[in-house]
Formats: sequence, structure tokens, C-alpha cells
Amino acid sequence: MKQSPKTVKMWMLTCLLFSLCQATTENDRDFKMCGTWRHGNKSQNLKYDLRTGCSKMEISASESTLSVQGSITAKCTQSSSIQLDSNPLQNQSNFCVIWDPLLDLLIVEVNGKNHILCEPKGLQGTCCTDLSQGKTETAGLFGIVNGSAQGDIIRHAVMELYTFEGDSINCKEEFCDEASQRSRGPNMIENVVMKSNTTGRVDLPCAQSTVIEMEDGFTGLNITLPAPRTVAPNMIPSVYLPSCLKSKSRIKSKVVCTYYKEHKLFQGGKSDSTLLGDIVGLSVENEIIQNLPEPVKIRFHHSALPSNYSKRCVSWDTRKDSEVNWRSEGCETVIISVTETECRCNHFAYITLTQVEQKSTGRHLEALTFITAVGCALSLVSCLVLFYWLWKHRGRKDKSLLVHRGLVVATFFLCLCFSLTSTLANTGHETVCKITGTLLHYSLLSTLCWMTVEMFHTFLLVCCVFTSSLPPWVFYLAGFGIPAVLVCRLLSIGDIYGLRNIMPSEDATSLYFMCWMLDSDRSRLAHYIINIGLLAVVLSSGAVMLFFLATKMRKRPEWKKNFMAFFSVWGLICLFGTTWGLFNFDLLSEATLFLFCIINSCQGCLLMLRYILLNR
Repeated sequence: MKQSPKTVKMWMLTCLLFSLCQATTENDRDFKMCGTWRHGNKSQNLKYDLRTGCSKMEISASESTLSVQGSITAKCTQSSSIQLDSNPLQNQSNFCVIWDPLLDLLIVEVNGKNHILCEPKGLQGTCCTDLSQGKTETAGLFGIVNGSAQGDIIRHAVMELYTFEGDSINCKEEFCDEASQRSRGPNMIENVVMKSNTTGRVDLPCAQSTVIEMEDGFTGLNITLPAPRTVAPNMIPSVYLPSCLKSKSRIKSKVVCTYYKEHKLFQGGKSDSTLLGDIVGLSVENEIIQNLPEPVKIRFHHSALPSNYSKRCVSWDTRKDSEVNWRSEGCETVIISVTETECRCNHFAYITLTQVEQKSTGRHLEALTFITAVGCALSLVSCLVLFYWLWKHRGRKDKSLLVHRGLVVATFFLCLCFSLTSTLANTGHETVCKITGTLLHYSLLSTLCWMTVEMFHTFLLVCCVFTSSLPPWVFYLAGFGIPAVLVCRLLSIGDIYGLRNIMPSEDATSLYFMCWMLDSDRSRLAHYIINIGLLAVVLSSGAVMLFFLATKMRKRPEWKKNFMAFFSVWGLICLFGTTWGLFNFDLLSEATLFLFCIINSCQGCLLMLRYILLNR
């Protein structure tokens, strides 16, 4: 018989929908069958008869009974009946049958109330899953309406019985395969371990976990993580859980510590370094752990790294990032030995070690520190000598001496604060380090401001415009007042100054720490706006004034008399400004790095040399 085109199209669409429904049902590990139970006005009950095995599950409904029975469980054997809450004004109830074969967990939800028929008792290896639709039986007035599996409608009509047949598979392997394809696969693993209702070791092909139950009186705990047999015992990470983890509002809390040897669950994302190996995941039941007063400590064992590489502790917080983004915030790296590193973190996340190629700064830090110390010492002596010489001539009516003295004082305190910052950082006193970092930043800004004042003063001197009419307080306000206002504003914001780890390395000592601006978003923003902005003002204004003088003023007698002073100031500012600019934008080669340290640490010496030449 010839069929119409419309009939053919409808038949093809029906086949497509059916095949999609079948594919969805067969490829899902977990099972969820829902529907509307049409019953009478008498009392209702839930009847169940569950046995181990993997043959089939039958879900049926009559006037007064909703029934679930079959052989699909791994360990659970339950047979009983539950009296349900009934409403004589309603003759139907919504229900769902939820089966998680990995946990051996079976739940029947009726009108929003859960009835746990099989409680989880660990993670199952071989389990019954991939439940596919089998036999169905129609009914008259009472039964199941709009039956669906995995959200797809099976039958709209009233059905008395639904049968689902299962297959026996390795549930743990399938779960790991599923987790490796999800962006939050590690979260899936820790959640299912938390729900497994066990304590102690829990093994999966992709991860090994330890479940710890904290009770009242918990004083902290050292544990060695479980690991595959292929991992040598001396290479397994260990974890210290501090006592502050235990919440006072809870009688008991579960902690899951998970060891990941493979990285397939942590692919993608952003990182400027290479993961060294092991990853440790930490989570607490129904809690977000952050800003711990005592850090959690994870000790990693690894092979020795080349001398041009360093180690760094990083973490990935899934609450902040949908992708894998390893960050060092909140974790401190403590070098125990060349093959042992401890990560101390104030939060719970996925924590690991990365290897980072050291820049030339790290390789030559000891030599650069020595050069800087010697240069600062010479600058301090030079500034004292130069200030004494300028103070002897203070009786002259030359305001240039006032500007010179201001720049010398600012440079002296900059070298002094920079010389002390490493030593004071090693004391570990937060308040002292915050004060030192504030003074160092103020001295730097004051030095740059006095350089700008000297440049403008020389420009006015060459142009012979209003120089003698400017009162001294104008110079002091520009050189000392403006930096004070900027620093006070930053202090009012808070969390700007403190201990700064400037170069993590395997040979970490006090040389690698300083009291300066913190490595935070606020501090970086302040650095780029104030420090880099002031450098840009110094260099650009100097270039503009030099161009103006070279084109407009060079034929005037004032230019011939004072041009050398202006060129000396402008050249000095360009010399300092260019090297500081290169440092702040991290574009230094090794040669420029040494040149930078020599020039900037010897600022006092160069100032004294300049004044001696100008005086002659």
C-alpha cells in the first residue's frame, strides 16, 4: 500500500525520537524513572522487594500500591512496605525512582518526599546499570501516567507495569571515564566519595581517597594519602589537617583527601608552568574552607630539578574557575630539601607543585644583592658628604641649593630604606614590615618628585621666568607633600604594604623577601597608576621641555649660561627613569639587569659627581 509523504515523514521522525530515547537510556550510568501515579482515595503504600544480581527492575502501580522490585543491587537485599502520606482530595501522586549503581543507592521520591530503600555502603566495582526499557503492560483507570526515563517520555497512556533490563559492567571504570570528560570531574569524584557513607580508604581507577570523620575534640591529624601500588612508599604525599578545620556548629564533619597521580582530570586551563606530578584534592562536607588561621600542610616528594628551575605551590579553586587555572594565591612554598617541598595553604582546593624556569634574576640574585648593598652604602656616604657641602652654602640667595638639598635628602632615605628592607623582612613582624614598605614607597615617590622639581626649576632658570618669586614652601610641597598624600591614600585603602616574596627559589633566604607593596590586585593597580604614572610624567615632561629649549631658547643668552645644568638634570632623570621603567615592565636582559642595579644603587654617587662638575 502506498503511503503519503506526510505519513513517511511522521514515521521517520518517530523512529528518530525512539532511537534517541534508547541511546540516552542505554548510555547513562545512573537511572531515573518518573511518572504520575494515578490511584484511589484510600491509603497508599510503597512496596519493594530488592535483591542482588543484574536481571531486571519492575516498577508497577495499582489503586493503592506503588511497587519496585527486581534484582539489580550489588549488596542491598531489602523487602518491605512503607505507608505513604495520603490526601483524600487527590487521586494522583508524582514519583521518581532513582538508582545510582556506583553507590548501590536506590531512592523513591513520592510527592517530594524521599524514601531511601537502599543506603550507600561504599563504591561498587561490578554493578548493574544501563537499564533499558523492556516489557510494559497497559492498565485501565489506575496506574502510571506520562512515564519517563532520564527525562524522556516513554508512554503518555496509563500503564500498570514498566520493566527495565540491566547489564553488568565495571562501574568504577565507567565513572572515571565519565569524570575525565567533564570540566568538573574532580568535583564529581569527591562528591561521590563523600556520599559513599564510608570512612577510611576509597579506591577508584582514577583517584584514591581517604575519608576522615572529625568529631568534638579534634586536635589535628597527620595522614599519608593512599596511592596506587605502582607508587613507591617514599614518594606518596602526606597531609597535615589543623584542628581549626573542625566546625564548632557541627558534631561531626567529613574530610575527603584525594590523591591524583594522573593529570587527565586536570587538562586545559591557564598556567605559566609545568605540573611536577601529584595533585591533592581536599574538601569538607557541606563547607567552604578558606582563610584558615592555621594552614593545611601538604608535603610532596619529587625528583631533583635542574638549577635553573624552582618549585611553586599552586591551587585550583573550582568555586572561582570553571576551567583549570592554577594560582599561587593562598599557598606558601616551603623548601624542605631538593626532593621534598611543603605547601602551606589557608584554603581547601586542588593543590600541587609546579616547576618554574627561573629568570636571570634568580640565577644571579646573590651577586645582584651584593652589588646593590655596596652601591647603597656608597650612595649613603655620598649623600651625607653632599648634604654637608650644600648646607655650608645655605646662606646664598640661590634657590637651586634648596632644590638640590631636597633631592639629596630624598635619595638618602630611599637608599637607607632599601638597605634595611631585606633585614627587617626577615624579622617576620608584620607591623614593622608594613611601616618599612610604606617608608620605602614614600622615599621612592619623593625622589621622583624632587627629580621633577629640579627639572622644572632648571627649566624656569634657563627661561628666566618667575624663578625668584616662587616661595620655598612650593618646592617642599611638591617634593615631600605630594608623595605623603599619595601614600596616605593607599594606607586608607588597606592591604597595600607588607611582606613581599620577590623571588621564590630552592635556596630561599631572607634575601628573597622585602618589605614593599604586596603582590595583590590592589597593589598592582596602585603600582601601575602611581609608580609607572610618575615615571611617565618625568620622562615625557623632560622630553617636551628639552625639545622646547632646543628649538625656542638656544639663541638666548640665558640658554648659553645654564644649558649645561639643564642637560645634566634631564640626562640624570632619563638615566634613572629608563632603567626603572625597564624593571617595572620586566624587559631586562642579564646585562641590563646588572646595569640597572649599578645605576640605581649608586644614585647618591652620581648626584655628588654631577654637583662637583656643575660647581666647577
